[in-house]
Amino acid sequence: MAEPVILAIDQGTTSSRAIVFGRDGSVRGKAQRELPQIFPADGWVEHDPERIWQDTLAVMSGAIADAGIEAKSVAAIGITNQRETTIIWDRASGRPIANAIVWQDRRGAPLCEKIVAAGHADMIAERTGLIVDSYFSATKIAWLLDNVEGARDLAKQGRLAFGTVDCFLLWRLTGGKVHATDASNASRTMLYDIRKQRWDPDLLDLFGVPAALLPKVIDNAAIMGTVADGHGPARICIAGMAGDQQAALFGQACFKPGMVKSTYGTGCFALINTGSEPVASKNRLVTTIGYRLSGVTHYAVEGSIFNAGTAVQWLRDGLGLVTHASETEALARQASSARGVYLVPAFTGLGAPHWDANARGALVGITRDIGKPEIARAALEAVAYQTRDLIDAMRADGATPPAALRVDGGMVANNWFLQFLADQLGIAVEVPKVPETTALGAAFLAGLGSGIYRSLDDVAQLWKSDRRFEPQMGADERDALYAGWQRAVGRVR
Repeated sequence: MAEPVILAIDQGTTSSRAIVFGRDGSVRGKAQRELPQIFPADGWVEHDPERIWQDTLAVMSGAIADAGIEAKSVAAIGITNQRETTIIWDRASGRPIANAIVWQDRRGAPLCEKIVAAGHADMIAERTGLIVDSYFSATKIAWLLDNVEGARDLAKQGRLAFGTVDCFLLWRLTGGKVHATDASNASRTMLYDIRKQRWDPDLLDLFGVPAALLPKVIDNAAIMGTVADGHGPARICIAGMAGDQQAALFGQACFKPGMVKSTYGTGCFALINTGSEPVASKNRLVTTIGYRLSGVTHYAVEGSIFNAGTAVQWLRDGLGLVTHASETEALARQASSARGVYLVPAFTGLGAPHWDANARGALVGITRDIGKPEIARAALEAVAYQTRDLIDAMRADGATPPAALRVDGGMVANNWFLQFLADQLGIAVEVPKVPETTALGAAFLAGLGSGIYRSLDDVAQLWKSDRRFEPQMGADERDALYAGWQRAVGRVR
C-alpha cells in the first residue's frame, strides 16, 4: 500500500492554506490564498465567512493537485484555525447572519468593562482560565445577538448555530451533519469551564448566550465526521482539530511540562505545557487547554500578543517602507541599537501581560536622522521585547526557565530577528526543520485520530531542529534595551 498522507487545513487570520503531509511530517504539496481584512470602524475587524469557505475548498484542491495525488489517497484531514473568531449561522440555510468578528476586534470592550466592574472577573478566571477581554468569543457572540435583527429570538429557538472557524468548517465539510468544536477552541470562548469540561451555565447567563446556540465539545484527535459529497474531497474522515496556537504546540512536539513554543504570525503566542493540571497565572497570562486526547486534558499557560507580523505588514502596506517583509532583515542590520527608537505596535490594544484594550501604537525616540533602517529594526525588536514580556511573566509564575524556545511562523525566516530574540531572552531559540508547525500539528492530530500514529512518542520522534540561535548579547546591554522598551510601553498606556 502507498504511504498514507494527511491533508491539513490551516485557516488563519490573513490567509487560508492547505498542506499535504507525508507520515514523516514532510510537505508533499501546498496551496494558499490571502484573506481580505474588513475594518468597519476603529478597532473593529471582520472576515467574510463565505470567502473563508470558498478559499478553504480551493486550497484543499490546490494542495492535493500540488502533491500530484488524487483525493482518495488522503487518509485523513486535520483542521486548525484562527481562534476566538466568531461566526453565527442559520442551521437551515447554512448562511452566516453577519460577517465573522475576528479575534482582534475590540467592539466587546465596553461589555468587558461592565462585567469587571460588576465583580465577575475572578469567577471567570477560575472557571475559564481567562482574563476578561473582548479578545475571546463571548462578547462577540453577545454583540451579534444584540445587533443583528431577530438574532436573539432565533438563537433561543435553536435555529442558529455558533462556532469558531474550526466548527464552521467542520459543519460545512460534513454537509451540516456535525456541529462540534474541539476542547482547545472551546477553552477560548470565555464560556467553557476548563476543569469540569463543559459549557458553564452561569457564564451563559452572564453573557446572554442561549445553550441551544453552542456546539458539542470533542477531543482534539478522533474521527469527527466525514466530508460529504459536494463539500470537498468526499468521504475522507476529519480526525484532528485544534486552535492554531495549540496546533503549533502539538506540531512543535511540546508534550512535556515546561516545554515552550512561540509562534510569530499576525500576533505572537507563547505557550508553555503545564501538564495534566491547570496552573493559574499570577502575572496576567491565561490558562488554557493545550489538547485533550482520549478524554485526558493537557493544559498550558499562554501569553498572547495581538500584533507581531502586523508590525512588519504596517511597514510594507501602511508606510511603504519595504515592498516585501524579507527586506526588513537587511535594513535591521544597517541600523544601530544606540539610536533608542522603539515601536510599540498597539494597533488594536495591548495583549498579555498588560491587557489594555485602549492603548494605541507609538513610535518613540525619533530624531531627524532616523530613517527606514531604524524603523524596520524597531518593528522587529518590538516582537522580541513582547516575547520577553511573556517569558518573564512565565518565570514569575514559577515556571522552570526553558533551555530553548521552539519558534515558528512567518517571521522565523528572518535570522536577524531570531538572533535578537535569543539575545533578549537569554536562551537558545530553535527553528524546526518543518516550519509549518501549525498545519503540521493539525496533521499530527489527524494522524493520531485516524490511527496513522500510535502514540505521542511516535510524533515526538519526527521533530527535528533546523537552526539554533544562542544568545550573544551581554546582560547589561540586554537589560538596558529592555528598560527602554518598558518606558515606551508606559507612554501608550
